[in-house]
Amino acid sequence: MSHVRRFDHIGITVADLDRVTAFFVALGFEVEGRTVVEGAFIDTVIAIPGSRTEIVMLRPPGGGTALELSCFAQPDPLPGSPDAPANELGLRSLAFEVEDLQAAVDQAASDGYGLVGGIGEYEGAWRMAYVRGPEGILVALAEQIG
Repeated sequence: MSHVRRFDHIGITVADLDRVTAFFVALGFEVEGRTVVEGAFIDTVIAIPGSRTEIVMLRPPGGGTALELSCFAQPDPLPGSPDAPANELGLRSLAFEVEDLQAAVDQAASDGYGLVGGIGEYEGAWRMAYVRGPEGILVALAEQIG
């Protein structure tokens, strides 16, 4: 018996909620909502008493798995590894299929976010690139070509 019904969302804790939200909106995500969460519920779930976080929920066009961005006001956020390479253990990247890889890469570059390496092609079926977004978030962008 499976306990999982669906993949609901991915959560990322960030320091600059507006900047990171703008990055994902530029890729095509839509803001679904924005709220502040504090009190017994969040204290219990994350095991940090007295916590307070602002959350933005984003969805890709047409629906699908959401992206939750959280920015903690209490307690102060702890530093992460913003320049982590692809082989560092832990969540390393978010991957999105795009219609026009070059246009998506150009958009990210115009906003100040560059490629980690280059644009690669996999077996004539996919073109893909890693973009290092705000706060070191590694975003894989892929375009089906075959």
